[in-house]
Amino acid sequence: MRKAKVKRKTAETDVSAAVNLDGSGAFDNKTGVGFFDHMLDQLARHSLIDITTRVSGDLHVDDHHTVEDTGIALGQALAHSLVDKRGIRRYGSCLLPMDDALVRSALDLSGRPYLVWNVEMPTPKIGNFDTELVREFFQALSTHGGITLHVDMLHGLNSHHVAEAAFKSVARALRDAVETDPRKLDEIPSTKGAL
Repeated sequence: MRKAKVKRKTAETDVSAAVNLDGSGAFDNKTGVGFFDHMLDQLARHSLIDITTRVSGDLHVDDHHTVEDTGIALGQALAHSLVDKRGIRRYGSCLLPMDDALVRSALDLSGRPYLVWNVEMPTPKIGNFDTELVREFFQALSTHGGITLHVDMLHGLNSHHVAEAAFKSVARALRDAVETDPRKLDEIPSTKGAL
């Protein structure tokens, strides 16, 4: 089974993150940050990766450590669940519309983390949530998941729509990338023989 659970405890946060790559998109996320939980639920539902998180963080300071450390733990869980990446498609992309927002994501489960983020949030906040934390989450996810990730906003007027389109677009790209390739089930998708 392509599953993993990661625990991360620091002086700032206590994070538990579990993923099942062969799930149905089930989710159970409790980070203490309502909007972020909503985004993690979207990530699970649209990637078909089951995601469960439990986070206790220093929310009296702000949401930054909670969001970033959740991204770190989820990235590590994704990397562990892929093992040697044998049989996966490796690449994924998605052009996703959500009302006024249009976001394009492309990713490679290469083991070489790199984030290209061309997303300008129209407002600094969504409710009480700092919109700059959307990038922080994906930076942590890509770094600790070993993912080359490009996210581009092509249109967007509403910050909630832009953020949600980004999460859904990355989710759909992840869905494609982690799926097994029936033509290459026993092979690592690289001429190097390793990822």
